[in-house]
Order: sequence, then C-alpha cells, then structure tokens
Amino acid sequence: MADKPAPLGGNYWKLFTGSTISNLGDGIGVVAYPWLATAVTRDPFLIALVTVAQRLPWLVFSLPAGVITDRYDRRTLMFWSNMARTLIGVVIAFVVLAAEDTLPDIEILNDAEAAIETNLGLYTVLLLVTLAFGFAEVLYDNAAQTFMPNLVHANHLERANGRLWSTEQIANTFAGPFIGGLLIAVAFSLPFFVDAVTFAISALLIWLIRVPSRTAVPTVDERRPWKTELAEGFRWLWNHDFLRPLAIILGLLNALGMVTGAITVLFAQEILETSATVFALLMTGGAVGGIIGGWTASSVSRRIGPGPCLWLTLLGGAVSMIITGLTSWWPVVWAMFAFYSFGGVLWNVITVSLRQTIIPDHLLGRVNSVYRFFAWGMMPIGSIIGGLMVTIADGPFSRDVSLRLPWLVAGALHVVLFVFAAPRLTTARIEAARAEAG
Repeated sequence: MADKPAPLGGNYWKLFTGSTISNLGDGIGVVAYPWLATAVTRDPFLIALVTVAQRLPWLVFSLPAGVITDRYDRRTLMFWSNMARTLIGVVIAFVVLAAEDTLPDIEILNDAEAAIETNLGLYTVLLLVTLAFGFAEVLYDNAAQTFMPNLVHANHLERANGRLWSTEQIANTFAGPFIGGLLIAVAFSLPFFVDAVTFAISALLIWLIRVPSRTAVPTVDERRPWKTELAEGFRWLWNHDFLRPLAIILGLLNALGMVTGAITVLFAQEILETSATVFALLMTGGAVGGIIGGWTASSVSRRIGPGPCLWLTLLGGAVSMIITGLTSWWPVVWAMFAFYSFGGVLWNVITVSLRQTIIPDHLLGRVNSVYRFFAWGMMPIGSIIGGLMVTIADGPFSRDVSLRLPWLVAGALHVVLFVFAAPRLTTARIEAARAEAG
C-alpha cells in the first residue's frame, strides 16, 4: 500500500457494494428464517435452537477460522464462503418450495405438537442449513475484518467501517426485512431464492477486488502446526491488558442480547401481535439506529471519548430491554430497537477499528478469531438460556409473563455488567493501547 493512499478507493467500494447486497439477503432472512421456524413449531426452546445452530459455529469454529484466514488469501476465502452460502440458500429454497402446502397460516396456528409432527423433516433441514450458514459466516466475517486494512489506510478505518456498517444496517434491518415480509406474502419459498441470489452477486464483486496483500501468504513449507499457530494468537490476545477484558465483556454483552434475540419472533407475534409485514417493519428500528450510529460514530467518539461511547452501549442496552419487556405496543419496541442498535454500531466502529490498528497483520486473523471466540461464542449459550427461560416460566407463570421475562432479566444484568466494565473501558486505556501499538 502506498505511503499516502486515497482515503477510499475502487477496491473498497467493491467490498462495500458486495457486502451491502449480501446484507440485503441477510435482512430478508431476518424475517424469513424465524417466520419459517414459527410455522413449523410454537415451542420456544425449539425456536431458540434455530438461533443456537446459527451461532454455535462462533463457539466451535472461530479459532480454526483464524488460522485459515492467516494461511490463505483472504479475498479468496470471502469469495468461496459466499459461494457456499449461495448453494446452501438454493437448497433451503427448494426444500421450502416442496413443503409450502404443509406450512400453516402462522396467525391461526394453535396446535404446536401437530405442527412439529407435520414438518419435522423441514425443521431438521432448517437446523442443518442454519448451522451450515453459520460456519460459512464465521469464515467470511473473520476474513472480511482482517481484509479491510488491506483496502483502507489505518487513519481512515473508523470512517470506512462506519460507512460500511451504516449501509449494511440499511440493507440488513431496513430494506431487507421489509422486502422479506412482502416476499413471504407472495410465496413462502421466494425470500430464500432471493437470499441465495444476493450471495452470488456479492461473491462476484469480491472476486473482482484487486489489491496486493500487506504480507505474503505463507507457503506450505512455512506453515507451522495448527496448535502452534492457534496458541500464538491466543497468547497475544490474553497478554493484552485491554483487548482481553474487552473480549470477555463483549461476550457477556452478546450473550445477554441473544437471551432476548432467541425469542424475539414469539414476543413480536404473541405480545405485540404483529403480522409478517409489521414484524418486518418492527425490525427496521434497528436499521435506523444503526444508520445513525455508523455515520456519527467517529464524531461522537471525538466529542465524548471512546470510553463513554462504550458505556453508552451498556446502559442503553439496559434501558431498551427493560422498556421492551414492559410494553405491548410495537412502535415503542421499534424505538428501543433503534436505540439498542445505535449503541451496538457505535461499539463496533470503535472496537473493530482499534483491533485492526493495533494487531499485527500476520497475526490479525488468529487474534481476531480468538477475540470473536470469546465475544461471539457466548451467543449460542445466551440463546439456550433465553429459550429455556421461557419454557420453564411457562409452567408457573402466564405466557405473557414468560415472554417478557428474558427482556427484564437481560436488562437488569446489563446494569451489573456496566458496573464491572466501566473501570476497564476508559478513554485513557483505549488511547494507551493505540499508542503502545503505534
């Protein structure tokens, strides 16, 4: 890369466009996959298992993905990951197409046992496909985050990441869900076919990126044993006084998010009484918050400092979850989703840009994967807890109380996490970590 590269360039915009298109497909899936799950079963634990299957690869595959990312060309890994998701998407689309006649109208579905007995095969395919998508996502995301410094100078990483994520939010949680709701109304299988097409287009755009790597890809003779390379990445993160607690705190934060995320679709259907179209509209709240967060993250960080920005995420999560758990009106939940998403994107822009700056390039894939092992590996655990919480509470409490409980518990635990995290996530410590790497 040249000494004074342009802030953004053609290669960045290819990644930007490809990511936006694939996130449009992800946004369609935000509505399509949970709606499919609830058409198959009303059991909160079985629905939560679909989310577990989606997030489990972050727990079991993050570390190997880091080694793969540092061993091979990152652009090529991104291309083949999206091609894999294309093929997986085509498979689930045809399976759903074949089963459309057996899928009941979700608004009149009352017999949970009959639903799962009728569609047990489809539920099994849904779990396997979701799991396969998760493995491809882990490899793609790890390669994409470590690839960004090859495209954009370190001085412009916050801006590049902020622009990318804000646009991804538009596609993922605004346009995508809305389109998904409309497509489901036409045919249950249609959103799955469109999802597959978006990954194919994204793969093509990524393949067209041409940029030299900062460091040479190691040859076969230069590669060391997997355990040795994994241990090197783990030691680097664990010995870092700022990234180690940051990864653990984010892991707990993500677990709390998935306690509620695992049952959001049931909460929306039964407490907020949303249709597929209204549910799609509800999910656009996250898009609005993400857009604002992505475009303002750099300026907000400069004005109040990165430390207080991270505190805002923790406290904002507490407020938004508690209010969501207490309301029955979907516009209020829409606003809380926007507030929660704003904090999440603010957190990501600051911390991901920091990691891309301070981790050595030859270790970036492995250290990033170890970090995400802690940070994202807690998500399936949170999903299980959320599903079990509703299932267990369904006995002594009403269904209404059971579906509200995860929101209230997760909100209260956000406050506890803030008390633990605030002294460890200060602007001074962030700047010290950046200065040490520089």
